[in-house]
Amino acid sequence: MLPYCPPWYLPNGHLQTVVPALTRKVRNVTYQRNELPTPDGDRLQLDWLTQRSRWLVVISHGLEGDSNRPYVRGMSRAFYREGYDVLAWNFRGCGDTPNHTLRFYHSGATDDLHHLLTHGIAPDAYDHIVLIGFSLGGNLTLKYLGEQTYPVPGNVRAALAFSVPIDLHDCAQQMARPRNWVYHRRFLRSLKQKVTRKQVHFPDELRLDTLAGVKTLTDFDDAFTAPLHGFSSALDYYQRCSSKQFLTAIKIPTRVVSARNDPFLGPRCFIDDNRLDGTPVEFVAPEQGGHCGFMPRGHHSEQNYWSEQVAVNFVRQHAPR
Repeated sequence: MLPYCPPWYLPNGHLQTVVPALTRKVRNVTYQRNELPTPDGDRLQLDWLTQRSRWLVVISHGLEGDSNRPYVRGMSRAFYREGYDVLAWNFRGCGDTPNHTLRFYHSGATDDLHHLLTHGIAPDAYDHIVLIGFSLGGNLTLKYLGEQTYPVPGNVRAALAFSVPIDLHDCAQQMARPRNWVYHRRFLRSLKQKVTRKQVHFPDELRLDTLAGVKTLTDFDDAFTAPLHGFSSALDYYQRCSSKQFLTAIKIPTRVVSARNDPFLGPRCFIDDNRLDGTPVEFVAPEQGGHCGFMPRGHHSEQNYWSEQVAVNFVRQHAPR
């Protein structure tokens, strides 16, 4: 695999995270959207790039992201140029409009991913499907593949996950550190706004009297994520939904890529390769890259990022066209 070398002007994980997120413009990506009803009366917003291919890449975004984040659009464009169809889906409440039910999305909501794969894609439409997840979406993807709660469709051939909080408690602790206050404040503000908007439609089920006391992501998960989704506490949610415990049960070729200088990830979000011996899972930890960053040297708007080239090369090997 190609080593990653960041641009000289991005010397640390914070800059390698922030600069791509704020400055990257991914052009020539025009999705076609449709909505997929869910069994509980909600809907998922699906964004497609299609060219009558028999190969499909399904992309899952990160916390408070959506299909139009630069890292999703960049990966979508890279694979579309390679001749693959692409499906970038939006988690509940992460598309253009609020979702319809009391629940929203979380790191372990594999039922929605399974519903997407089994009902959002026409039967026998694709010979090969590849799953790619970023951050929270990476954890979701790995958990889905390894937990064996749902039968993974046989045409799902390979998977990649980038910048993954495979230990959710460790990630939450890292996010609460002073060095990460900018990211932490942004995520928390967005989540609070989402709950406030949802409360208008569910005034009896959602109480906002505890919102003022929510100071950390763990507080938010204790007050809202856990009780809304059947967990007893934030810690219970983290323990049950962390993908680290499911890695050795994954049956298809899978590559997990997380940078050592990722400001969101603590030491428990990394794993030595030898712990995965005998499995098709490879854990790669470059020293540089930030969180969902991996900006290349000599960057221009049409150039693939390092993560996109790594993904394309891996898929060429395991799900070639």
